[in-house]
Amino acid sequence: MRYSLLAGLGFALLSACTQTKKEDTATAVDVHALNQQFIGAWNSRNTTQLDTLLADDVQYLQGESHFSGKSEVSDKWIRETVGTINDLKLSPVSSGNDAATAYEAGTFEVEVVPEDRTQPRGVGEGNFILLWKKNAKNAWKLSYAQLEGLPVRVK
Repeated sequence: MRYSLLAGLGFALLSACTQTKKEDTATAVDVHALNQQFIGAWNSRNTTQLDTLLADDVQYLQGESHFSGKSEVSDKWIRETVGTINDLKLSPVSSGNDAATAYEAGTFEVEVVPEDRTQPRGVGEGNFILLWKKNAKNAWKLSYAQLEGLPVRVK
């Protein structure tokens, strides 16, 4: 009797775990599509759309720069650099997601437009990670962005 009770309990536990896994898979997001939406807005210089993609508590890191919160990230990263960077491209190497978080990491490449338009354009490249989280309204928002770039090369 004890063995059948334990077997039944084990089966119920395994079934519950399997069902949770199916639910997680069903509600996971296509992180590549989220990143393509972000890149499309960046490359078209649509700062309004970029703002709507940011989480309220978003974090941005690049070298010595660390910006926190939607307002600071929008002002100091997006608005200050969107006009100096063209043709952002991501080459993902790793990604993952579940029902509440998703990330993609890999390398990036951009065309860098100098402030002095008489100077040659450059090519910037490096590593990135973009982390998305679902907010309280079940909308996916960019929660963390980290870019580590190599020195810009003349194009």
